[in-house]
Amino acid sequence: MTRRHVPWLLLALLVLIQICYPLTTGVTRARLTVATVVLGYLLSVGHALLTRGARTAAALVAVATGGGFAIEALGVATGFPFGSYDYSGELGPKLAGVPLIIPLAWTWMAWPAWLAAVRLTTPAGQLTTPAGRMPGTVSTTGRTPGTLTPAGHVGRVALATVGLAGWDLFLDPQMVAEGYWVWRDATPALPGLPGIPVSNYLGWLLFAVLLMSALRPLAGPAVAVTGSRDDPMFALYLWTYFSSVLAHAVFLRLPASALWGAVGMAVVAVPLAVTLLRARRRPADRPAPQRRGVDTPA
Repeated sequence: MTRRHVPWLLLALLVLIQICYPLTTGVTRARLTVATVVLGYLLSVGHALLTRGARTAAALVAVATGGGFAIEALGVATGFPFGSYDYSGELGPKLAGVPLIIPLAWTWMAWPAWLAAVRLTTPAGQLTTPAGRMPGTVSTTGRTPGTLTPAGHVGRVALATVGLAGWDLFLDPQMVAEGYWVWRDATPALPGLPGIPVSNYLGWLLFAVLLMSALRPLAGPAVAVTGSRDDPMFALYLWTYFSSVLAHAVFLRLPASALWGAVGMAVVAVPLAVTLLRARRRPADRPAPQRRGVDTPA
């Protein structure tokens, strides 16, 4: 097995566990939830390490895991920025009132959301490998691969923000329905989603924009380009989207969150799916094959 296959193997295990989730109840379901988050975390951080090196992986952990714990601890203690809420004991050990797997969940989906945004905001002439090398020395646009105008970077961060925050339109209703956390004051709420205040989703947007804004400068230019080795992350994002719509609508009996989540994540998921399908039909638009081993980090 090569390093290229590791993310695909982890993704396959993740998919298998998530398929089992709606078939279980009680303690077993809670344990599957923890296993899913841990596996997703290993998948995203492992992919960042294997494709872009230690700097990128460390930056992802610092910003998403460390930042995720800090914002959650702040939220539990003060009610800002999400609203007042408490975690139950079903998700494992806590620190400062926050289950240790919660920061891992932020990291799990932050990385594919960022890469999806990079893929969607990269001009066709700048498609490149994660190491930042083109088949030629200069992109067809005349720009260094991965560079954007200031407005383009803002758009990329905004898209990544929505890509991550949109996931919570699935996540929070599902976890609240399971009793994994509870809101002390759940008003006002989105139509069809009682028990979760609108402030929660605004808090997600706030932290997501801070996370995505910090990731690029800390991780370096290696995260500003995408290539064929990012396919497992694109598959993870699209699997999360389509499987969540199906699970909420059919198996979990949460039709409102199926609709809200379908609309929210579609901002990134649908264009990503279309872009990837078009690239498969036009092989010339795809990046050149990459060498084996760890790509050289910036």
